[in-house]
Amino acid sequence: MQVISEEEARAVEWTGQVYADAPTVSVSTYIDAPVEDVWALVSDIHLMPRLSSELQEVEWLDGATAPQPGSRFVGRSTHPELGDWETISTVVDCAAPRCFSWAVGDPGRPSSVWRFTLVRQDSGTVLEQWAQMGPAPSGLTFAIDAMPEKEQKIVFVRLREFEAGMKANLAALKDLAEQEK
Repeated sequence: MQVISEEEARAVEWTGQVYADAPTVSVSTYIDAPVEDVWALVSDIHLMPRLSSELQEVEWLDGATAPQPGSRFVGRSTHPELGDWETISTVVDCAAPRCFSWAVGDPGRPSSVWRFTLVRQDSGTVLEQWAQMGPAPSGLTFAIDAMPEKEQKIVFVRLREFEAGMKANLAALKDLAEQEK
């Protein structure tokens, strides 16, 4: 896992959580663009690999072409410490222009859940990205199984990575939406 600076360590506070706690992290920002414009960006799964350092490629499955509850897509990701992997995600909530959420793996017992929430505020949008680890096993559980005495630290570091990635996503989405305004 990567080493983080003191400044980064202040963002997500140490809670001592373990994977079985299904820990969560979220970030939000105000975007000076209409909620419908922001929705068009966050609901476009093909945009996400351009914004993410881990997610490399996505593809709709089963003939789907847009998000709706039950739609599935494959995601191909890479991480310097965790390697390359592929997951199948299922859209679990899609209420334009308010919420877009997907579960990785089995939607009834996912390895993670990701969500964008949009709230109209004046002429702009408050955009939140939220993620939950677990409860089902994921690639991270292999590291935990190999070093159970370091589980809390492994979970903390991965939450920090999620948070850093989400901050970068929201900054890029903000730039795109405000440029298009």
